[in-house]
Parts: sequence; C-alpha cells; structure tokens
Amino acid sequence: MCEKIKLGLVVAEFNRDITYMMEVLAKEHAEFLGAEITDVIRVPGVFDTPIAVKRVLEKGDVDAVVTIGCVIEGETEHDEVVAQHAARKIMDLGLEYNKPVTLGISGPGMGRLAAHQRIDYAKRAVEAAVKLVRRLKDYDKQKG
Repeated sequence: MCEKIKLGLVVAEFNRDITYMMEVLAKEHAEFLGAEITDVIRVPGVFDTPIAVKRVLEKGDVDAVVTIGCVIEGETEHDEVVAQHAARKIMDLGLEYNKPVTLGISGPGMGRLAAHQRIDYAKRAVEAAVKLVRRLKDYDKQKG
C-alpha cells in the first residue's frame, strides 16, 4: 500500500461561517482520498495565508499545502487586491519549496450567496493537491 499523502491546511477565519464549512469539507475529502491532514493553521484572513503556508512548508513534513479562504466583494476593490496578492504569493511559495500549494480560496468579485455556492472549492483544492503529489511522484519514478 502507498504511503499516505500528508497535507497541511491553512484556513482563513474571515467569513468563518463559510470557511468553517470549507474546512470540514476539505478534511472529509482528504480522508476519502486516502490523504492525511497533519497540520492545520488558522489565520485571520486570506491576506495572511502566505506566511502560514511558508511556516508549514519550512517544517518539511508535508507533501502539499491546501489553502482555504473566502474573499467577498466589498464597496472598494480591496477584495481583488487581497485575492490577487495572496494567490501570487501562494504560487511563489509552492515553487520556492518545490511542493504543491493549492488554491481553495473563492473570490474575489462575489457576494455572500455566491460564496456559499462555492464551498466546494475546498474539495477541489484537496483533490488538486493529492493528484499533483501523486503525478509528480510518478514522474520522478519514470525519470528516476
């Protein structure tokens, strides 16, 4: 049997009514896929996720990190700035540490109703992390 894939989970608490459901779904889907969530860090908001992702990756004992969050549109373009900068830094960290870091952050440009309809982004992010870890391991074996 294959060794379980170990995932870190970084969850933004802003809009916690939504991110709580996303966190639960992420944990359930990881278990369904045979992966194990070994680290969970909750951060105040999406903007704060990169530093927590970096901390998890620095420990070196996870195969991938899944980010969970929800950026709801406000009266300014703040939601776009937060989501774009967080996504870019999250991607940069995956490349820096050579490990998948997936984006389970919904938004920007959506209201609360749309955010509730996008809770499954958490499931998609877990699935992407597990698939990418497996495919990279397969690739490494082939090129071995």
